[in-house]
Amino acid sequence: MRIIILFVLFTVLVFVSCSQAQNEENIPEPVLIFQSGFEPESKVIPRGSDADIVGKDLLLNEKSDWVKDLDENPAVGNFNLQYQGGDSTQRFARIVPEQGNPDNHVLWFWLNEPNVGGSKGRIQANIYGGKTGLKEFYQSVRIFLPEDMNTVRTFPDKIHWLTIAEFWNNITWSQKVPFGFRITLGLGKPVATESDLYFILDGQDCQLFEDGSQKYTTLWSEINQNIKVPIGEWFTLEYYYKEGDAEIGNFYMTVQPDGGQKAVIFDVTGFTHNSHDPNPNGVTDFNPLKLYTSKKLIDYMKSEGKTLQIYWDDFRLWKDKRPE
Repeated sequence: MRIIILFVLFTVLVFVSCSQAQNEENIPEPVLIFQSGFEPESKVIPRGSDADIVGKDLLLNEKSDWVKDLDENPAVGNFNLQYQGGDSTQRFARIVPEQGNPDNHVLWFWLNEPNVGGSKGRIQANIYGGKTGLKEFYQSVRIFLPEDMNTVRTFPDKIHWLTIAEFWNNITWSQKVPFGFRITLGLGKPVATESDLYFILDGQDCQLFEDGSQKYTTLWSEINQNIKVPIGEWFTLEYYYKEGDAEIGNFYMTVQPDGGQKAVIFDVTGFTHNSHDPNPNGVTDFNPLKLYTSKKLIDYMKSEGKTLQIYWDDFRLWKDKRPE
């Protein structure tokens, strides 16, 4: 009897070990798609009424060519900078030396007036039109919010709309693409009085109608009020996206101030594609760097003699990388 029990236990252990080995073999190796610290020869150039970044970060030894490694990569599609209106007195994106550290170059978003039909303001990096959707990817970027952003804390209303990144699993600006879905990451203020800023996140089904109108249904929404948004210091945000339904979909984000500890801000399990989509096909369009908000907030900042600004550095994008 003892021999039989030992044999059964051995068989179970062998089966479990083999299953674990097979699962590990099925996990794809992370692939670095692109990286840039916005160093020479990276440069912003006009592209019609919008802009683009071309060239190569010569301080990096791989995957740092904006055209060869990003635009021509079928997994991600084409990169450009979009304003959707206005001129350089209202908004701009520029690569500049970092203040206080001129040997380092950064990408600067500056938004002083509502440049989109006078109703809102937009500066965003688009990575649009990937031929093969990303079902699992990871992004890292360093961010600096200058002291002007402290004035956002005194805005006399709640803030639900100050977007800094957006990820689309099926876009809503084409009638040919059904089952729209987006994840929106922003800076929020939960009260109408003066308050610290916090990271806010939501996932929404998006429906586009024949008359061009849209309907957004929020499937989940998160705000982390344990960790405030750093202002006046560099910090790194890392995002992980995994396509899936309410059981296996995942969006994960950490923040780490320079020289500080990394902290998890979000670890959401839920739909990361449209909840009615029978055949989700990954993210083909997203805005990894974004500054998008209302006329009311922009006008308030200007009335206080301040400007909405974000500095970006050390942008990296991987396919199939997972949180460590």
